[in-house]
Amino acid sequence: MNAPTLAMIPQADPGAGYRAQKAEIDAAVARALDSGWYILGKEGAAFETEFAAWLGLNRAVGCANGTDALALILRGLGIGPGMTVATVSHTAVATVAAVEMVGATPLLLDIDPDTYTMDADELVSVLDEPPPGLPPIKAVIPVHIYGQACDLAPMLEATQEAGIPLIEDCAQAHGATLDGKRLGTLGTAAAFSLYPTKNLGALGDGGVMAMNDAELADRIGAIRQYGWVDRYISAMVGVNSRLDEVQAAILRVKLTALDAGNARRQAIAAAYDAALAGTAIEAPFRRPGAEHVFHQYVLRCANRAEVQAHFKAQGIGTGIHYPVPVHLQPAYKDRAALGPAGCTETARAAEEVLSIPMYPELSDAQVERICAALRAL
Repeated sequence: MNAPTLAMIPQADPGAGYRAQKAEIDAAVARALDSGWYILGKEGAAFETEFAAWLGLNRAVGCANGTDALALILRGLGIGPGMTVATVSHTAVATVAAVEMVGATPLLLDIDPDTYTMDADELVSVLDEPPPGLPPIKAVIPVHIYGQACDLAPMLEATQEAGIPLIEDCAQAHGATLDGKRLGTLGTAAAFSLYPTKNLGALGDGGVMAMNDAELADRIGAIRQYGWVDRYISAMVGVNSRLDEVQAAILRVKLTALDAGNARRQAIAAAYDAALAGTAIEAPFRRPGAEHVFHQYVLRCANRAEVQAHFKAQGIGTGIHYPVPVHLQPAYKDRAALGPAGCTETARAAEEVLSIPMYPELSDAQVERICAALRAL
C-alpha cells in the first residue's frame, strides 16, 4: 500500500492570512461596502492615520500600489527628467520602473553579499564622483530587501552632505528596525507595497507612503488624484493612484496583527537557523543593531537546482527572489547605467538565492517538515 502523499507547503500563501482573520476582515469589508463610499473615504483616512501612528511618523498617504508609492514620492520631491536616481539591481523591477515612470534615469549599484542590500561604500563613491555621462544624482532609493535593513548610517550621511533625499523602499520591511527605529522613519520619506504576500498585505493591490513633512504629504496626496486641491481643478500635474476603501478596511484589520505576525516569522526563522546548524548552508546573515522581519527566508547555495529539487521532493515550495537582476532583463539590458562595481555581486546572488516558505500562518507541523528537509541538506 502506498504511503499517503503529504500536502504541498507553498512558498507563500496569502489566502492563509485572510483565513486567519476571516471574521474581522469580512466584517470590515461589509462595513466599507455598506458605507456607499468607495474611494478616498473614512476607511482610507483611518488607515493612513493608524499606519502613521504605528510607524511613529506624522503622516501616511495611501495609493494604488507600491510602485506608484515610489513614483509619487519622487514626483512630490520634484524628481524627473534630467536627473539620476541611484538604487539597486537586486530588487523587484518595480523599484527601477518607478524611477523611469517619472522620467528620471536609474543608476544601479551593487549589493553587500551578506545582506543583499545596497553597497553603502559604492553609493558614497558615486556621490563623491558621479559616473560620467549621466544627469546629476538627485535622489537615492535603498531597498530594505527580504525584511532586513540597509546600512543606512553612511548613506544618510552621504545624501545629507550632497543635499539630496533618501527614499526608503520598505516594500519588504514592514516593522523591521535599525538601531531601535522602525525602517521607513529614517529617510526623507518611505514607500511600502501592500501586495498580498507582504508582511502587511491587502487582498489586492495597494501602497502607502510615510513621512514627517506635512507639506510633502499634502502635495503627494494631491498628485495621487490628478493634482486636485479643489475637486476637478488640477493645481499641479497629477496621476490617478488611489487606495480603495475596501482594501483600506482590510488593511486596518491586518495592521492589528502585523507585530504578532512578524514575531511569528522571527520564531520560524530561528527554527530554520537551528535546523541549518551543521549543514553546508549558512543561516541568513543579520545586520548588527537591526531587527529582521523575514519577508523572505533566503538560503544561498551554489547547487541551487539540486537544493530546490530536494525541497520539491519533500512537498515544499520554493521561490527565487530574484532570478535575473534588473540590469540583465531584456527591457533594461544594454541600456541600464551601472555603478563602478558593475553589479558583480548582484549577478552572483541571482544564481544562488533560494527562498523557502515563510509566513506567520505556517503550522508547527509544517515548520518541522521544513526543518527536517533543511537538516537533510
